[in-house]
Amino acid sequence: MATIFSKIIAGEIPSYKIAENDKFFAFLDINPMAKGHTLVVPKQETDYIFDLDDQLLGEMAVFAKKVAAGIEAVIPCNRVGVMVLGLEVPHAHIHLIPIRKETDMSLANPRVKLSKEEFEEIAEKIRGKIDLISF
Repeated sequence: MATIFSKIIAGEIPSYKIAENDKFFAFLDINPMAKGHTLVVPKQETDYIFDLDDQLLGEMAVFAKKVAAGIEAVIPCNRVGVMVLGLEVPHAHIHLIPIRKETDMSLANPRVKLSKEEFEEIAEKIRGKIDLISF
Protein backbone atom coordinates (compact mmCIF):
# COMPACT_ATOMS: atom_id res chain seq x y z
CA MET A 1 0.00 0.00 0.00
CA ALA A 2 1.32 3.44 -0.96
CA THR A 3 2.26 5.79 1.86
CA ILE A 4 0.68 9.21 2.20
CA PHE A 5 3.95 10.67 0.87
CA SER A 6 3.80 8.46 -2.24
CA LYS A 7 0.24 9.68 -2.80
CA ILE A 8 1.44 13.29 -2.46
CA ILE A 9 4.27 12.67 -4.94
CA ALA A 10 1.80 11.06 -7.37
CA GLY A 11 -0.53 14.08 -7.07
CA GLU A 12 -3.32 12.00 -5.53
CA ILE A 13 -3.22 14.21 -2.42
CA PRO A 14 -2.63 17.96 -2.82
CA SER A 15 0.49 19.54 -1.39
CA TYR A 16 2.41 22.79 -1.34
CA LYS A 17 5.28 21.62 -3.51
CA ILE A 18 8.64 23.31 -3.05
CA ALA A 19 10.95 21.32 -5.35
CA GLU A 20 11.15 18.08 -7.27
CA ASN A 21 13.57 16.13 -9.38
CA ASP A 22 13.59 12.55 -10.65
CA LYS A 23 14.49 11.12 -7.20
CA PHE A 24 13.15 13.52 -4.55
CA PHE A 25 10.15 15.67 -3.66
CA ALA A 26 9.98 18.56 -1.18
CA PHE A 27 6.77 20.11 0.15
CA LEU A 28 5.58 22.22 3.06
CA ASP A 29 4.56 20.37 6.20
CA ILE A 30 0.84 21.03 6.74
CA ASN A 31 1.32 20.92 10.51
CA PRO A 32 4.44 23.09 10.69
CA MET A 33 6.70 23.83 13.61
CA ALA A 34 7.54 27.14 11.86
CA LYS A 35 6.69 28.99 8.67
CA GLY A 36 8.61 27.29 5.88
CA HIS A 37 8.83 23.88 7.63
CA THR A 38 9.47 21.56 4.69
CA LEU A 39 9.62 17.81 4.23
CA VAL A 40 12.09 16.22 1.82
CA VAL A 41 11.24 12.67 0.73
CA PRO A 42 12.70 10.20 -1.73
CA LYS A 43 10.34 9.08 -4.46
CA GLN A 44 11.49 5.54 -3.71
CA GLU A 45 9.23 4.23 -0.96
CA THR A 46 11.56 3.20 1.87
CA ASP A 47 10.41 3.15 5.48
CA TYR A 48 13.67 3.94 7.31
CA ILE A 49 16.06 6.63 6.11
CA PHE A 50 19.11 4.49 6.92
CA ASP A 51 17.77 1.70 4.72
CA LEU A 52 18.36 3.95 1.69
CA ASP A 53 21.48 2.97 -0.22
CA ASP A 54 24.46 5.20 0.45
CA GLN A 55 24.35 7.00 -2.89
CA LEU A 56 20.65 7.83 -2.63
CA LEU A 57 21.04 9.01 0.97
CA GLY A 58 23.91 11.28 -0.08
CA GLU A 59 21.90 12.67 -2.99
CA MET A 60 18.98 13.28 -0.63
CA ALA A 61 21.24 15.31 1.66
CA VAL A 62 22.43 17.43 -1.29
CA PHE A 63 18.83 17.94 -2.48
CA ALA A 64 17.82 18.95 1.09
CA LYS A 65 20.76 21.38 1.23
CA LYS A 66 19.48 23.19 -1.87
CA VAL A 67 15.94 23.30 -0.48
CA ALA A 68 17.31 24.67 2.82
CA ALA A 69 19.11 27.44 0.90
CA GLY A 70 15.76 28.41 -0.64
CA ILE A 71 14.08 28.41 2.75
CA GLU A 72 16.84 30.58 4.28
CA ALA A 73 16.49 33.08 1.43
CA VAL A 74 12.79 33.58 2.20
CA ILE A 75 12.12 32.85 5.86
CA PRO A 76 13.87 34.98 8.52
CA CYS A 77 15.89 32.52 10.60
CA ASN A 78 19.37 31.90 11.97
CA ARG A 79 19.53 28.41 10.46
CA VAL A 80 17.47 25.67 8.96
CA GLY A 81 17.37 22.86 11.48
CA VAL A 82 17.31 19.26 10.32
CA MET A 83 15.26 16.57 12.02
CA VAL A 84 14.80 12.93 11.13
CA LEU A 85 12.26 10.99 13.16
CA GLY A 86 10.76 8.44 10.85
CA LEU A 87 8.02 7.13 13.10
CA GLU A 88 5.00 9.15 12.01
CA VAL A 89 4.96 8.03 8.33
CA PRO A 90 6.56 4.81 7.06
CA HIS A 91 8.42 6.67 4.30
CA ALA A 92 11.90 8.11 4.81
CA HIS A 93 11.88 11.88 5.16
CA ILE A 94 13.84 14.85 6.43
CA HIS A 95 12.27 17.82 8.21
CA LEU A 96 13.81 21.20 7.35
CA ILE A 97 12.73 23.71 9.98
CA PRO A 98 13.66 27.42 10.02
CA ILE A 99 14.92 28.19 13.53
CA ARG A 100 16.20 31.13 15.54
CA LYS A 101 17.21 29.10 18.61
CA GLU A 102 17.65 25.44 19.51
CA THR A 103 14.37 25.23 21.41
CA ASP A 104 12.52 25.97 18.16
CA MET A 105 13.17 22.29 17.30
CA SER A 106 11.21 21.00 20.31
CA LEU A 107 8.28 18.75 19.44
CA ALA A 108 6.53 20.09 22.55
CA ASN A 109 6.16 23.54 20.93
CA PRO A 110 2.73 24.48 19.61
CA ARG A 111 2.38 24.14 15.85
CA VAL A 112 1.98 27.18 13.61
CA LYS A 113 -1.47 27.68 12.08
CA LEU A 114 -1.44 29.00 8.51
CA SER A 115 -4.17 29.67 6.00
CA LYS A 116 -4.21 28.07 2.56
CA GLU A 117 -3.16 31.44 1.13
CA GLU A 118 -0.22 31.70 3.54
CA PHE A 119 0.97 28.20 2.61
CA GLU A 120 0.68 29.03 -1.09
CA GLU A 121 2.57 32.31 -0.68
CA ILE A 122 5.40 30.68 1.28
CA ALA A 123 5.68 27.80 -1.20
CA GLU A 124 5.75 30.18 -4.17
CA LYS A 125 8.47 32.36 -2.61
CA ILE A 126 10.68 29.39 -1.71
CA ARG A 127 10.15 27.82 -5.15
CA GLY A 128 11.21 31.09 -6.72
CA LYS A 129 14.52 31.01 -4.85
CA ILE A 130 15.08 27.31 -5.51
CA ASP A 131 14.47 27.78 -9.24
CA LEU A 132 17.69 29.80 -9.22
CA ILE A 133 19.62 26.82 -7.81
CA SER A 134 20.35 24.02 -10.25
CA PHE A 135 19.35 20.51 -9.28
